[in-house]
Amino acid sequence: MSRDDFSSIRVQDIMTRTLITVNTSTTVLQIAKMMEQGGIGAIIVKENDNPVGIVTDRDFATKIAANNLPFDTPAKKIMSSPLITINHNESISAAAERMTSKKIRKLTVTENGNIVGIITSTDLVTQLVK
Repeated sequence: MSRDDFSSIRVQDIMTRTLITVNTSTTVLQIAKMMEQGGIGAIIVKENDNPVGIVTDRDFATKIAANNLPFDTPAKKIMSSPLITINHNESISAAAERMTSKKIRKLTVTENGNIVGIITSTDLVTQLVK
């Protein structure tokens, strides 16, 4: 795949539309179980129905395990916030650049200000080898 191809594919073409959300008081144990059952690596955290953060599988290693936090720790204490987003119609090249500059592996995808999906570094790599 050439770089031009990578620039012509839109985020909405490869993003995951299925999102699991929790509230800020949901415990890390509950989140871990949801991730395992859903086979996913990120959960959006909402407060008063507004997305305020994200908990990723990486947070379990870097925040919970490294700091020996209890399993009843609420999402609010470990979530990454504010959410770093990308518009659904931007190129996947732009998504890759944003992930690199922010040193993250997952971006929430927005359309008209609403979260409509998530795109991960794995999605980008998968697209590269097609």
